[in-house]
This record gives sequence, C-alpha cells and structure tokens, in this order.
Amino acid sequence: SNFSALPAVVSEGRRVINNIERVASLFLAKTTYSVILSILTGVFALAYPLRPIHLSILSWFTIGLPSFFLALEPNDQRVSEGFLRRVLGKAIPAGVVIALATISVFAIAQIDESIDDDHARTIAVLVAGSVALMNLYRVARPLNRLRTVLVATMVTLFGLAFVMPWSRRLFELPVTKLWAYGLAAGFIAVAWPLLDLGNRMAQRWHHRSQ
Repeated sequence: SNFSALPAVVSEGRRVINNIERVASLFLAKTTYSVILSILTGVFALAYPLRPIHLSILSWFTIGLPSFFLALEPNDQRVSEGFLRRVLGKAIPAGVVIALATISVFAIAQIDESIDDDHARTIAVLVAGSVALMNLYRVARPLNRLRTVLVATMVTLFGLAFVMPWSRRLFELPVTKLWAYGLAAGFIAVAWPLLDLGNRMAQRWHHRSQ
C-alpha cells in the first residue's frame, strides 16, 4: 500500500534484468565454444585443446569472478525488448571466434615436432582466455570505474597465471617456444576485428527481425 516504494521496486527490477543480460552473454559464450570444440575434436578425431584445469582458469577469470560483480552492480537503465536476441548476438559470435582461434592455434603449434600437446595447450589457453577477456570487455561496456577495475584485474590475474612458476605448475601451463607465443599474439590481434564483425552482423540481423 506504499506507492513511494515503487521507484525502488522498478529500479531493482531493471538492475536484475540488465545485469542478467550481461552475465548470460558470458556464460553462453563459454557454452558455445565448448560445444564447437567438442564437435570439431569428435568429428575430426583431434586432441582436445584444453584440459579440465584450463577450463577452470578460463571460467574463473573470464566468467565466474566478473559475473559475480556485474550481477550485483547498480543498473537503472531502462529495459528494452529483444533480451534473447541481444544475448545470443553477443554470445554466439564470441563463442565461434574463441573456438576457431583456439583449435587453429593448437593445431598450428603442433606442426613443430618439438612442441608436444602440453606445450601447444599453453598457447591454446592463452588465446582462448585472451579472446574471452576481449568479450568480457565488450560485455562490460560502457565502462565505469567499477567495470574498468574489474576488467583490468581479470586481465592481470590471467596474465600472472602464465608468469608465476607456481601458477604455471598448478594450471599446467609449461613455457613453450617464443615463436608459438608470437603465433598466439597474431591470433589475438585478429580476434578483435572478428568479434566486432560478428557483433555488427548480429545487430543487422536484429534490426531485420524487428
């Protein structure tokens, strides 16, 4: 019976819906690239490019921890129609790019006979995590102070996993050859325009379907 409480109720509803949209985009991107990698490795009888511990580190720094803070962030933005289309429009292109970049860099790294599967997986994790962090940046935009600190922290923690000796042992990320890291850098650089292209295609499809 207290109508003065309604603005707070509307604000809470907007916060929940808008933040769920951001978080869902992160989780569905992981689902997309996991399914694609499973299909590709199963159909072509390839070695899976990621170990379970690698999926853990990807989940922590690109989905789990960011989602916790993004879900609790205040958000008074007005809710608009097209929730599912917007979520899928962000998640599916990101998942496709992550999957193709990961499996490609893993296969190319193995061309060098001195690089075994474990060392090739280091490069695959580096590429998958870096592109997933790009997707986190895209989902978090427009940036404010909290989101800027959040994205920077996740990038730092992910990078430290490849630098610290104890974390390399824990996450099974052995140091490999220098050219392989250069290869990974090339894939990471190409991934950003591909993510942008996928986002534009999704927006175009969204406008046509209206």
